[in-house]
Amino acid sequence: MADALTDSDAGSLLARALSDAVGQVDETDDIRSRLLEAAYEQFCRIGVQRSTMEDVARRANLSRITVYRRFTTKDALVEQVIQREFRRYFDQFLLDIQDAETVSDRVVVGFVSSLRAIRDNPLIGGLLIAEPDRLVSSLIGDQGRTVAAVRQFVAGQLRREQRAGQIDARVDTQVVAELMVRVCASFLTIPSEVIDLDDDESLADLARRFLVPMLRVAE
Repeated sequence: MADALTDSDAGSLLARALSDAVGQVDETDDIRSRLLEAAYEQFCRIGVQRSTMEDVARRANLSRITVYRRFTTKDALVEQVIQREFRRYFDQFLLDIQDAETVSDRVVVGFVSSLRAIRDNPLIGGLLIAEPDRLVSSLIGDQGRTVAAVRQFVAGQLRREQRAGQIDARVDTQVVAELMVRVCASFLTIPSEVIDLDDDESLADLARRFLVPMLRVAE
């Protein structure tokens, strides 16, 4: 499992979601979960900008006061909904790489599933198109905390492979993890005219040709 995250790493939405996924944090507040699900449905249907706290309350069949007791502002609610979607992504990511047979396959699957899951998510993918500043600021506008948190996670996974003899012992896992994370982040936040981000085979080929060789895999 990945190394423990520092407090500063946990400062962003994606970083907190990663921490929860790795630690298997359980959501036990039924009302809060109900509100988050209602907000997710509302934001996907109408959009974040056009939705109000009252809309979420009606969709959840709860009072407006109940919403504000759990989330003091709309921004706080939006952040928690986005964080929950990132948490769902990381939960699925951990399952996906477990099913891959080799470290090369895990790198390829991890790269493709990362881009696909986030871009295809009805809420996060929609925000990347309609309100990119909200997510871009979360991904890259936090003094590097998000990149650092995800890098630590990826580096931890690579070190496990290294200890198992699947990766050359000379590989600097921190540097490789940093490069992998920044490649993914750039594709998510900056459109590409060269790589078809909707073609999983092209993404898999890209990962095999350029990411896997960084590991000097012992297979």
